Amino acid sequence: MRYWWVNQNQTYKQELGRGYLWSPKRNANGARNPFYESMREVAPGDLVFSFVDTRIAAVGIAESYCYENPKPEEFGDAGLNWERIGWRIRARFKSLSNLVRPKDHIALLRPLLADRYAPLQPNGNGIQSVYLTGVSEGFADALIALIGPEAIAVRANAIQADGSMTVANVDLEMWEHHIESEVDRDITIPLTDREAIITARRGQGLFKQRVMAIERFCRITRVDNPTHLRASHCKPWRDSTNDERLDGENGLLLTPSIDHLFDRGFISFQDDGQLIVSRA
Repeated sequence: MRYWWVNQNQTYKQELGRGYLWSPKRNANGARNPFYESMREVAPGDLVFSFVDTRIAAVGIAESYCYENPKPEEFGDAGLNWERIGWRIRARFKSLSNLVRPKDHIALLRPLLADRYAPLQPNGNGIQSVYLTGVSEGFADALIALIGPEAIAVRANAIQADGSMTVANVDLEMWEHHIESEVDRDITIPLTDREAIITARRGQGLFKQRVMAIERFCRITRVDNPTHLRASHCKPWRDSTNDERLDGENGLLLTPSIDHLFDRGFISFQDDGQLIVSRA
């Protein structure tokens, strides 16, 4: 388990209310931001302290790894200069009744602050430029002790998590629909190619024809009737280039139920075709 501190002044209600963290990928000038890059290091079961208006307002548990996602519409005018596509993490937060003000305890917390990327100044004031940053276990222990039973219970739940939390299907669907819309609006791609790329997401059309030129049946069920088979992308459609989305070498023929398990990471295949089953 790792521990994180997130500043949520502008988007606190939206993120906590709907159970996520969201950040742009880069600063408005296109430069990398270490506090946005931190999103890519969070793992399911990690603990997150939400800092709002000088106080720790909530403690949460990360429920997914980071994945690409459009800027939430509910942000409204918040972050007008933020990129349209950023990083999102599902998280389950517990709003606190004991709203600890870290500045009031800075004598205790100061020795536990990291030399680099700390969320607080030595005088206890927050740092506005920080979005998400890691904190040490010692710092987290001190905060949890100050907050009391509510935070202790959240950490206990995080410890009990089995590590199987992943990106929810609804988020994958939302992201893939977004990509479809982007492809459909891209007039630099010929219309027939756009249709083929979108159809390939469902394992049909030109992509399926190209996979069938290489494979003849489902690797698990041995079903060989094309009506009952889907062409599943080895590299997920959502992560592929348009060329890869239509490349027969990037596909397997699978029945729908096996395709679902493969697409969600529950099964995979070694280079020699041997089945790999996830422990999750």
